[in-house]
Amino acid sequence: MSLQFEFPTNLTAENFIAALSHEVDTQLASRQSSCKSYYDSFDWRLYSSDITCEFNQAKRATGRSPLLLKSIKNGSVIAESECNKVPLFSKEFEPEIIHDILAPLLEMRALLPVCTLEYETYQLNILNKNEKIIVRLLIEEYGQFNNRVLLQPVRGYDKAAEHIAELLTVTLGLTVTDKSVLLTALQIQSRKPKDYSSKLNINLDPDMRADIAGKYIYSHLLKAIKVNEQGTIAHTDSEFLHDFRVAVRRTRAGLSQIKGILPPNISAHYADFFCWLGQITGPARDLDVYLLSFDRYKSSLPDSIREDLNPLYDFLLIKQQKARKELAKKLQSTQYLSTLAEWALYLKEPSYKKPLEENAKLSIKELADRRIWKTFTRVLHEGKAINGSSADEALHDLRKSCKKLRYLMEFFQSLYSEHQIKHLIRKLKGLQEVLGDFQDYAVQEHTLKLFSEEMMALNIPANTFLAMGVLIQDLDAHRYRARKDFASEFEVFQQQENQSDFRILFASSKSRSHQHGV
Repeated sequence: MSLQFEFPTNLTAENFIAALSHEVDTQLASRQSSCKSYYDSFDWRLYSSDITCEFNQAKRATGRSPLLLKSIKNGSVIAESECNKVPLFSKEFEPEIIHDILAPLLEMRALLPVCTLEYETYQLNILNKNEKIIVRLLIEEYGQFNNRVLLQPVRGYDKAAEHIAELLTVTLGLTVTDKSVLLTALQIQSRKPKDYSSKLNINLDPDMRADIAGKYIYSHLLKAIKVNEQGTIAHTDSEFLHDFRVAVRRTRAGLSQIKGILPPNISAHYADFFCWLGQITGPARDLDVYLLSFDRYKSSLPDSIREDLNPLYDFLLIKQQKARKELAKKLQSTQYLSTLAEWALYLKEPSYKKPLEENAKLSIKELADRRIWKTFTRVLHEGKAINGSSADEALHDLRKSCKKLRYLMEFFQSLYSEHQIKHLIRKLKGLQEVLGDFQDYAVQEHTLKLFSEEMMALNIPANTFLAMGVLIQDLDAHRYRARKDFASEFEVFQQQENQSDFRILFASSKSRSHQHGV
């Protein structure tokens, strides 16, 4: 039996109660002004897991108010708690069921208000001849959209609940609805759930001219930069800066890899700008990573020395706060704002009918084939040249080539069979992960040594340096294992079957014949 009903337009709660009272005995148990706020991460991690988070407060409430996690599928309450205000991060919830549900879903992301609704709630009881409650109705009266009523059956009075449900629809003209209040509220704001994702989803026409498609890709990436800009400046959570940097890196990869579609002076000017943007965001992001990794650092140490590492956390936090302030200033500078605005204007300019750039008039599918195939062959060449005595730099260079290949494949994935392209991206991702681990362990090991030198002038206890020494040894052991894992991971990647799959998808005879010129 459906339990949620929507009022006809312009039907008020008071008129509804009056009309219903002509049909059955009613009792108004309560009426109060309320405020309902929906929460989720910026990238909709709860909604993507079929969960909504509601915080319901009475207007003049002074104490704790209910926070509910509900199933999107059936509206049932999964977990509930009471709090004075909604914590920003899952770790701030007391270890209980809500904490246990939110922590693995949100991870490092903040829990932010998605929308807030003010409304009147009426608790209305339906009575039988003996004045016993047989059905409860929860009426919600909104100012911006149609009011609603939730029918709450009372055990033992199922027939009565069915009768009231029929009365609501047939006699009073209400309609059954399963559309959530959240969806309705977002629709009024011209929004929809999951309207932001860090994943690339760029739909290209295979016959689109390459220069026009390139601008379309860069416009998509610019939007991601702008969307994450304020969260990065405010340091709402660490993922705003992460997604900001990913969009910057993708733009740099596009400018360097989707060659010959923009005028050389334009490509060079904005390549320099996005390189600068990558450089100024690097220190703050690195410190974010160290702080996010800190619990893992501690857990890698013997129990007896774990707490000795705590002064390192305080040191990192101070450095991070300073780096974040410096970054915020640069992202509000004239250099940043004016150059990004110029880039936005350039991307909106209509393309020339007869561009001079050598690849501008190619179809984007032809250019994508050429660039992906050429970059794939470079990855194979660089990977095959690495052996046990190769310098660490060779693995670092291969990691950068793999990243360029990944970005190209993600830019152009809509041009290929979804199953095939995703299969090849997964294969590449396995190689990327081991190369990324090797690089991360090497950088962290080197940086911790530099930090220990800085900390020596700060009266840090000697035991902290001993603990850091053990941590550096652990990182070195992980780096050594990642180096060994590379050989087996690359062996999988360079298998003939994988090469054939890449060749079939990207290396048409036309693209092979031109690959040396692109």
